[in-house]
Amino acid sequence: MMRTSDVAVIGAGVIGLAVAWRAAQRDMTVTVIDPSPGSGASSAAAGMLAPVTELHYAERDLLDLTLDSAARYPEFVTELESATGLDVGYRRCGTVSVGWMGSDLAALRDLAEFQRALALTVETLTAAELRRLEPLLAPGLPGGVLVTGDHQVEPPALVAALRTGATFAGAQLVEQRVASLRVDSETVVGVDLADGSAITAGETVVACGAWAALLDLPGDVELAVRPVKGQTLHLSGDPGALSHVVRGEVRGAPVYLVPRSDGRLVIGASSEEAGFDLRPRAGVVHDLLRDAQALLPSVAEMELVGVRTGLRPGTPDNSPLLGRAGVDGLVIATGHHRNGVLLTPVTADGVADLLETGTAPTAWKPFDPLRFSPVRVDREASWS
Repeated sequence: MMRTSDVAVIGAGVIGLAVAWRAAQRDMTVTVIDPSPGSGASSAAAGMLAPVTELHYAERDLLDLTLDSAARYPEFVTELESATGLDVGYRRCGTVSVGWMGSDLAALRDLAEFQRALALTVETLTAAELRRLEPLLAPGLPGGVLVTGDHQVEPPALVAALRTGATFAGAQLVEQRVASLRVDSETVVGVDLADGSAITAGETVVACGAWAALLDLPGDVELAVRPVKGQTLHLSGDPGALSHVVRGEVRGAPVYLVPRSDGRLVIGASSEEAGFDLRPRAGVVHDLLRDAQALLPSVAEMELVGVRTGLRPGTPDNSPLLGRAGVDGLVIATGHHRNGVLLTPVTADGVADLLETGTAPTAWKPFDPLRFSPVRVDREASWS
C-alpha cells in the first residue's frame, strides 16, 4: 500500500503534532507516523514553560529561542483551544526557585544578576518574603528568587489538543513504526513502514525525539541526539498547597514541584544516561519524594498516583537540531532535551515556514542539525 502526502512527519509528540497542525493549516497534505502517539517524552514532561529559570550561563542562543517561543504561547494556546474546544491547562503561575542552604541562595542570586544583565525580570526573595508567598514550604529556607513570567501547560492535554487540531486541519495519523527513509538519488522521498507499506512525500520531517538516533540517514549524515531518561511522579492532594512552580536543589540534587489547579502535583525529574531503557527505578522515586518533601512537607500526606518515564532527546550542547540536514527532502526538528514543550510553538511555526518557503528562520543558525556531524556542507545559502 502506498500513500502520498506533501509532508510526512515522523513522530507524534508535541513537536511532531504541532508541525503537522501548522503545515496542514497552510493547505499541505500531511501524514504523521508514530506507533504510539503521545507516548514519548511528551507523556512524562511536567509542562513547565520556564525560559528564565531554565537558563544556564552558556546558553544565550537557546535563551533567545525559548523566550521567543514563550512569547508565542498565549496566542498559540488561544488558537488551539478555539479550534478544538479542548483545554490544555495553560496557567500563568510563575516560578519560585528556593535555596536549600545559604550557599544555594548565593548561587541563585548570582544567576539572578546574570539574568538581569540580559534584561530578564527576576525578583530576589528574603526568607520572610518566601514564607509569605508560599506559606506551606518548609520552615528555615533562607530565601529564593521569583520569576513571574514563567508559566505551565499540561503535556497530555496539549498532545490531545494538537492531535485533534491536526486532524481537524486535515492531517492523517498512521500508527505504524518507520522502518527506513525512502531515498531516491540522495533525496528523501518519504518513508517505508514496518508493515510493508510506504508513504511518499515531498518533504519528510524528523520529529521523533530521541528515537531519531536510530534512523539511518542518507549521505553519511549523523544526528548528535541521544536518549536521556527522566522520571516524573504524579501525586494527588488538596488544591492550594502551592501557587507557583517551585524549584530547588536539596543536598545538591535538583527537584521541581509543579502544582495543577485541581490539587495534583507533578514532581521531577531524574536525569539518567541509560539508553532506551524506560523502566522506572524505585531509587529514583524514593529520591524525588524525599527531596520534594524536604521543600514541601505536605508531600508526605499526598497520594502517589503515578510514575512516568520518558526519554528526552539530548544533544551535546542541550540545544535542538533544527533545519535541513544537507539532504534534499529532509527537515530535522528534534534534540529539544528539557525544552520540548516550551519550544513547541516556535519549532512548529519555523518548520511550517521552511516547508512553505524553502528558507529556514535566520534565528535557527545556532541550531544547525549538522553542527556536531562529521559531514559539513556550505550552509549559508539556506539561512537567508
